[in-house]
Amino acid sequence: MSKGYFTFVLHSHMPYVRQAGGWPFGEEMLHEAIAETYLPLLNALYDLRAEGVPFRLTVGMTPILTEQLADADVMDHFETFLLDELQRAEEDVKRFQRVEPAGNSPEVHLLYLARFYQDWYGSLLQSFRARFSRDIVGAVRLLQDEGLVEVITSAATHGYLPLMERDSTIYGQLKTGITSYLRHFGRLPRGIWLPECGYRPAYFREEQGKEIRKPGLEELLADLNLRYTFTETHAIERGRLTGKAAGDVVGPYGGLPQRKLVVLLGEQEAAAIERTTFRPYYIQASNVAVYARDARTGKQVWSASEGYPGDYVYREFHRKDDLSGFQYWRVTGDQVDLGEKELYDPYHAFHRAQEHATHFVEVVREHLHSYYERSGRPGIIVAAYDTELFGHWWFEGISWMKEVLRHLSRDPEVALATAGSYLEEHPPEEAIILPEGSWGKGGDHSTWLNPQTEWMWPLIHEAERRMELLVARFPDAEGDRLEVLKQVARELLLLQSSDWPFLVDTGQAVTYATERFQGHLARFNRLALLAEQEVLEEDRAYLQECQHLDNPFLNMDYRVFAAREGQAGY
Repeated sequence: MSKGYFTFVLHSHMPYVRQAGGWPFGEEMLHEAIAETYLPLLNALYDLRAEGVPFRLTVGMTPILTEQLADADVMDHFETFLLDELQRAEEDVKRFQRVEPAGNSPEVHLLYLARFYQDWYGSLLQSFRARFSRDIVGAVRLLQDEGLVEVITSAATHGYLPLMERDSTIYGQLKTGITSYLRHFGRLPRGIWLPECGYRPAYFREEQGKEIRKPGLEELLADLNLRYTFTETHAIERGRLTGKAAGDVVGPYGGLPQRKLVVLLGEQEAAAIERTTFRPYYIQASNVAVYARDARTGKQVWSASEGYPGDYVYREFHRKDDLSGFQYWRVTGDQVDLGEKELYDPYHAFHRAQEHATHFVEVVREHLHSYYERSGRPGIIVAAYDTELFGHWWFEGISWMKEVLRHLSRDPEVALATAGSYLEEHPPEEAIILPEGSWGKGGDHSTWLNPQTEWMWPLIHEAERRMELLVARFPDAEGDRLEVLKQVARELLLLQSSDWPFLVDTGQAVTYATERFQGHLARFNRLALLAEQEVLEEDRAYLQECQHLDNPFLNMDYRVFAAREGQAGY
């Protein structure tokens, strides 16, 4: 008899980088994610499928990522990227062959590693062309159609919804994302990953002398027939911050409005309200359920200090070869300078990944068994991670995940599930008042709204209001004006991406993110002005230029941005 359930929830997202330049910030960001994460993950899942392993997991794909993965130009550029990486590996093989090493010298090991990368990229190229026919989205869709994977959606461009001013924008982000999902996956989504787990409850504010009720995000999700979402651990348990919110993570993570605060309960209050991440709850009075990330299993992967990726035999992410850019070194030690890192050995690293998979499965079994003994009911562990952590940041992570799924698929006490299938069998029995916040640092909104990024938000809010006015003025546009308004809506969505303030906040790519933000804003404003007048021949040339540069959401409906404040039920 099953003592509990387990699901990986993988949140896959990359910003819109199509035709936005090359390395280090541009389309090559997406190429690296495909090569190091998405393709290896598909290979692992298709291997398990071929073996008859009855795995189940939940995979989130943001609409803007899906749109890029389905773009013919992006796939052409990715194939060129793979061919270039393969050529680099071949050149490194020749480079290290020219040296005449003796015994177990570093040169011998470097030649071994160069050949490893040659085989690695050659295999990826073969998978991309033959196994998946250059159709990554189609490969994911097949797994969903067979019931092995449940794909969930997100806001169209991963806009940070709690900081949006107009409900029309939130609805437009969600509705556009759902329309994109339907086009690519042939069905409607049941679940959604709110960008950055950002949540806003209902509240009242004054507009033009009237008190207006702003709905909680769960109400907008319910209107769109989305049945479940996710939040960070502390939002359910109301306790100490963990994971990203606490700042202990691997990877790139590391004047506020008064209502943008996260209030955590004290230890006595939290103990008096028995809340657990082992089961979902309804949000407020809605029929939308919320799952929380399990902290204990999450720590095994997320934690920069205690997680598996910090093991000394795993590949070091930060040190790269000066010529080829390949990562030839291992972690070696947490206090070891990059220049002192020892050479990497894939054989030992992938063997260690199997050991860590075995350990993780034992943690899962013990954790679920403990909850079952306490509660008398089977709970679910929601192991939620950014997909790009595996393969890209933790090179051996895909292999680890594959082994975890293989082990758990034959475990008599643990049942693999998707978030949607568990919800059907075990619907929530309680509702919860979900606090405002995110899984960003501090559990609040400060990653996206802070002294470095606050200049962005008045510009976003002005664009939101202008979009509403355009919809009200031209509710049934046709011809050239229709095409212009569709492109205005695309630029608004791309302007609102959470990635631009995120990259500014982290300091990773301040100039790049600022230029991308300002570029979408400039195109939005010029096109909005164009929509208000007669479109001339020279205007059509500019429109076509914008359509070529920013082309996601083929079926873009600009009317989804109609004003919603003051409608019935608000």
